[in-house]
Amino acid sequence: MSSEILTPVLPESVADATVVAWSKKPGDAVKQDEVLVEIETDKVVLEVPAPFDGVLTEILEDAGATVTSSQLLGRMEAGAVAAKLAEAASAPKAEEAPAAPVAEAQTAPAVRKMMAENDLAAADVQGSGKQGRILKEDVQAAVAAKPESKPAAAPAPVASASAPKMEVAASGSRMEQRVPMTRLRARIAERLLHAKSSTAMLTTFNEIDMKPLMDLRNQYKDQFEKKHKAKLGFMSLFVKAAATALQRFPEINASIDGNDIVYHGYCDIGIAVSSDRGLVVPILRNTENMGLADIESGIAGYAAKAREGKLDMNDLSGGTFTITNGGVFGSLLSTPILNPPQSAILGMHSIQKRPVVVNDEIVIRPMMYVALSYDHRIVDGQGAVTFLKTIKELVENPVRLVLDV
Repeated sequence: MSSEILTPVLPESVADATVVAWSKKPGDAVKQDEVLVEIETDKVVLEVPAPFDGVLTEILEDAGATVTSSQLLGRMEAGAVAAKLAEAASAPKAEEAPAAPVAEAQTAPAVRKMMAENDLAAADVQGSGKQGRILKEDVQAAVAAKPESKPAAAPAPVASASAPKMEVAASGSRMEQRVPMTRLRARIAERLLHAKSSTAMLTTFNEIDMKPLMDLRNQYKDQFEKKHKAKLGFMSLFVKAAATALQRFPEINASIDGNDIVYHGYCDIGIAVSSDRGLVVPILRNTENMGLADIESGIAGYAAKAREGKLDMNDLSGGTFTITNGGVFGSLLSTPILNPPQSAILGMHSIQKRPVVVNDEIVIRPMMYVALSYDHRIVDGQGAVTFLKTIKELVENPVRLVLDV
């Protein structure tokens, strides 16, 4: 039985996609649900699995090709024909070289060429991709780590079917490299530029004394994890505080559509997550009805899917408000950029002990700066400042989250 391998059905908002890499080559045996090829859109990387056990017989669109929804990518065979093909493909040949390691076999041709030009074997490079797959960045790191007594030769330009040529120039140890943006990175750049140019963005700041929240977490985290099978973190409490505040300030939870302002009766909060391919924002839906355990489980699930590259379109679509936490990378203060068409985004930052005045006395407290960037076309300054102050008050007195006061 022959089967066609097609590009997944893309949403209406996504015109086309790019073939990232094939994990198999023609003649390779394939198990059912094993990933055959990865397709990158401007939002997420999609995996195309094998529909059954068989053999990949043909690849029609190589890595780098631009494809559209339901386009034919290749073909595979199943059943007796597949078994014969697999047997023939695995039969030893006198002139055949030893099989390459799995990580090297799954490496894109351009990356293998770069390795060869720098005299690197798969064992010399630590792969950071899925299943140990070697990426361009891994080769670059291995080249940089090579002893200076043996400077690497300048890699030759690498071309693909749809991407501009990769031009690399080196002079001694001073290396430069020009590579095309991935679709996801290009989309991020486009959206950020659009947000800066098409909105009246302002940012307001405040600071939060994290001691009450830290004390509460330390007191109940073990019981919470034992009962709910989820760790109690700070993000869930900020999400809950944001959902409560969004219901009090509907303009923060609104968006502009043409000449209309759309007020959303639900709080779908996006949590900015860093992945190998860039920043993605999966959505927690109806957070106004979620408990802390549900929020923690949702965040953990999305983080795992982001690491494994398994986020899909539904995970990333929609959202009425966004929270980003630069504090996990050590950021003390920043101005987050809006995620259009949302009207606001909350930025969390690192917690640092600082001297503050409490009851006319100077004490040391764990403090966090928070920032709210907002679209001044929808949100007035008073509403933005009061919203952020509400977040501060709820976090500094977390009992209010439980009592909803």
